[in-house]
Amino acid sequence: MPSESSSRRHFLRAALVGSGVAPLALGAAAQETTGLKPGQFVEPACDVPLVEDADVIVCGAGPAGVTAAITAARAGARVRLFEWRGCLGGVWTAGLLGYFLDFDKPGFAKELRDSLDKRDARANTKSASAFCYDPEALKLLLEEMCVEAGVKFQFHTKVSAAFKDGRRLTTVVTESKSGRQAWRAPVFIDATGDGDLGALAGCTFEIGESADCPCQPLSLNALLIVKDVEALRKFVRFGEPLAGENSKGDKKKQIKDAIVKTGHFPSYANPTMFHVRDNLIFAMLNHEYGVKPWDAAELTAATVRARAEMNKMVAGLRGLGGPWEGLQLVATAEQIGVRDGRRLAGRFTVTKEDVIKGSRYDDAVVRATFGVDVHATSADHNKDGSGHRANMNIKVAPYDIPLRAMIARDVDGLMMAGRCISGDFISHSSYRVTGNSVGMGEGVGVIAALAAQSKRLPHEVPWSEGAAKLAEIRKA
Repeated sequence: MPSESSSRRHFLRAALVGSGVAPLALGAAAQETTGLKPGQFVEPACDVPLVEDADVIVCGAGPAGVTAAITAARAGARVRLFEWRGCLGGVWTAGLLGYFLDFDKPGFAKELRDSLDKRDARANTKSASAFCYDPEALKLLLEEMCVEAGVKFQFHTKVSAAFKDGRRLTTVVTESKSGRQAWRAPVFIDATGDGDLGALAGCTFEIGESADCPCQPLSLNALLIVKDVEALRKFVRFGEPLAGENSKGDKKKQIKDAIVKTGHFPSYANPTMFHVRDNLIFAMLNHEYGVKPWDAAELTAATVRARAEMNKMVAGLRGLGGPWEGLQLVATAEQIGVRDGRRLAGRFTVTKEDVIKGSRYDDAVVRATFGVDVHATSADHNKDGSGHRANMNIKVAPYDIPLRAMIARDVDGLMMAGRCISGDFISHSSYRVTGNSVGMGEGVGVIAALAAQSKRLPHEVPWSEGAAKLAEIRKA
């Protein structure tokens, strides 16, 4: 058996290897380093505090992650949840997504709908599937739900390294204001959206149409205040449209034509505005093309361009006067919205054929009903409407997303939920909406809890056992 000191040295060396930095011998911090290649720096090894107080660790607190964490805790697991932004909810809150889609589902989705209704924080209450919401109310609601469930969540904390014992993921390292910290648990869930944890752990992945793009664009959403929302009815999508009101497609065209009238062709040719409440509306008016969501420099540049374009378009519309008089930009999203990050290889891959056939599986965790939604993958496609026109006409038959697509193929003890699960480009464009992310979160949360508590790996827990536990939780 290795000694405790030798084990610690092995872990610290592995930590540096896992983070892409060559290790120095312990105690060599003050030694002169020679023979380095230009542009490289050798980081000395250091002690990293290690915490082992969780059965399940969830990385990413967006729709999938926060659902997984709450569900695992309700199933009896000790849960830690890490989020790099300053709130729970991810794209719902920090990303100002503006609307829930494919949300007419039982369980946690229904619970969220009912809870938002009690707070008068949901627009279009006649629809259970698609509706707008108040993002500030949702932030508070999710925090209260995590506290009530006993989830230990931590903001401003990003997973930065992952370590395995053979095939099994055992430890993650995070970076935060508290420095580097190591966390160990029997089961981990990657709900980062972009598959950050899986990539760090060595999972195979794809992005976009092939292994490495072209991929769907990013959008920086915003909240706007208007002087008279009724005056903008032919542009804004309301929850309960009036008789004879123009279609959502026509509303998008009307917005685009108005923006073009200001002298600017929008980077998103199908811009959308949704009514939230009173004179508050959500706006999605821009696209950023070909950006890899794990490249900080690219993300920064895309965010700066998008924020500048959003301000330009709002100012231009306000300058048109008439119904646009008094239009004001209240806030742009803290985080630019990403549609197309890493899709980690799972023990099953959801495909275009599943979407078309309406596939059914014994280990179905969630049933997706949303259509194929491929946004333009380049600025040229945005202008001329080319690209995935044929795929957009695919008729989707409600299809199952099986548990196997949420269990990593290359790493044991790791599950995925949200848009980073295992699927191809076309199926991903359907299941990536947040109603399905919530369903996935419930599924992986309950399986993770059962696996950790019974000292099994997630792939050793049958879905029938998870479904029975989930039914028990929903009745509580």
